[in-house]
Amino acid sequence: MSRRTIGVSDKLDAYIVSANREEHPALARCRAETAERDDANMQIGAEQGAFMAFLARLTGARIYIEVGTFTGYSALAMALPMKEIHGTNARVIACDISEEFLDIAEGYWKEARVDDVIEKRPGGAMNSLKALGAEGLSDSVDMVFLDADKENYGAYYEEAASLLRPGGLMVLDNVLWSGKVAEQDADDPATRALREVAVTAKSDGRFDQVFLSLGDGLLLLRKRDAAASHIDGPDAASGRYPPENA
Repeated sequence: MSRRTIGVSDKLDAYIVSANREEHPALARCRAETAERDDANMQIGAEQGAFMAFLARLTGARIYIEVGTFTGYSALAMALPMKEIHGTNARVIACDISEEFLDIAEGYWKEARVDDVIEKRPGGAMNSLKALGAEGLSDSVDMVFLDADKENYGAYYEEAASLLRPGGLMVLDNVLWSGKVAEQDADDPATRALREVAVTAKSDGRFDQVFLSLGDGLLLLRKRDAAASHIDGPDAASGRYPPENA
């Protein structure tokens, strides 16, 4: 066993991908074709897609929102198990500021025959999230994935929190930001925002929380129900347990 996460070389990354089950052909094509783009770094990895699909199966998610869809890999990775479980009652809501990206993504969704459960939401993420709340989705969403502009993660976090049902999951991507979050001299807006949302999540009594080094870092939060917020645990303000003699 190891006390810390090991580094992942290209060779080891290829092994991890090969050790997971084979991707759906549409997922593989989306990943391969997106890798040829100049902005390919915005694509999540195959193992992260497999992990998210596993979460969909584990939780039985029926309603899923993602903020930042790009060429559609993450939405497709979620839609496949969700449609398998729920049929056309599954609902994947894909939000992206770029209508062009959503149109590219739709081609892969159609190839996999899940386009009938995916709803495109072009435009600003905050407007989309607020609109979904106004449409009656508050406290009813099973899972939210945040993978858009990092500077606004704090605002997206709060909107997503209001949409999630008790027991629902929020997943924030890129929370390691290629290691910049640990560099003291890194003070750009995106890095600051990622540090701030990590601190917020650590002490947020509404959620159970775990910070993982998968991909470029994932922050997972599970929304507690009202009763669970009274169970003994870390102090809401500090994220730490009180001394035993307190």
